[in-house]
Amino acid sequence: MDWPGRRMAGKRLRPALPAAVLVLAGCEGRQSALDAAGVSAQEILATSWILFIGGAAIFLVVMALALYAAFVRPERFPGRSAWVIGGGILFPVITLTALQIHEFALARRLATLAPEPAFVVEVTGLMWWWDVRYLVPGQEPLRAANEIVLPAGRPVELRVASADVIHSFWVPSIAGKMDMIPGHVNRLPVVAQRPGLYRGQCAEYCGAQHALMAFDVRVLPADEFDAWMAAQRRPVPEPATPELARGRDAFFALGCQSCHAVRGTEAEAMTGPDLSRIGARASLAAGTLPTRVETIAAWIGGSQHIKPENRMPSFDVTDGETLNAMAAWLESLK
Repeated sequence: MDWPGRRMAGKRLRPALPAAVLVLAGCEGRQSALDAAGVSAQEILATSWILFIGGAAIFLVVMALALYAAFVRPERFPGRSAWVIGGGILFPVITLTALQIHEFALARRLATLAPEPAFVVEVTGLMWWWDVRYLVPGQEPLRAANEIVLPAGRPVELRVASADVIHSFWVPSIAGKMDMIPGHVNRLPVVAQRPGLYRGQCAEYCGAQHALMAFDVRVLPADEFDAWMAAQRRPVPEPATPELARGRDAFFALGCQSCHAVRGTEAEAMTGPDLSRIGARASLAAGTLPTRVETIAAWIGGSQHIKPENRMPSFDVTDGETLNAMAAWLESLK
């Protein structure tokens, strides 16, 4: 049955629906503390639910007592002093002390390092990208950028620091936040449990492009991670087509090797991100763009337009064919 009030209610609710969808969408996804895929993130989520549920229960009890006190005459409210002492002093002290002890114990567990982590990942924050180095016992260090790959189920120690200003390392689905302070190394133990692609973010304002300082965390099954690590150490393949060869030659002709490294070539600079396997990364320029040939070309030609004040100049004097060839070569590095 249709009636005017129903139609009016529908009209009033319609504008709120998109907002409700956005709020609910924020509860899951690859950058959500409510979608825990690591041991630390699961413990943090469990504590959060304790606080949410406990806070709601305390609110309901307090409101019920307030309403009872408001509508009941004083002479009919026996034991008022006991209610004040019990509900206003003892209950908050006991409850808050228990929560504080629980949170201290949680913080201690989250900061406890594994006796023998599988390996160490050094992550250095710069304005505005991430330098990554894998330190595996018995092997040469492996360098990457703007992406961290972890094996599922293995304890890994992250050592985070900053090369310029204070940054903050945060992957909500994997672990808690950790500040990155110039001249100081902080250690963050993590155990990723569920394979997938997750997103991290700098959580401390660090300048004009702070919002465009993200990174990806790719969690692989342990055997796939071992194969990935072995493949990363191999030099990049020779160009398979004349266009790719032209793109590689353009890379060196423009002097890109002055800032970037490409494993197995003469490009060995450490100033900018390592580009050895850039084509396999999900995102480009620290999470700013998806990695495709056209986005790589756009970044090379207009990096200062896309991400103003970053340290890479725009190479906008290169002709379109050369630019596309260079982008195709970089995208082929997987």
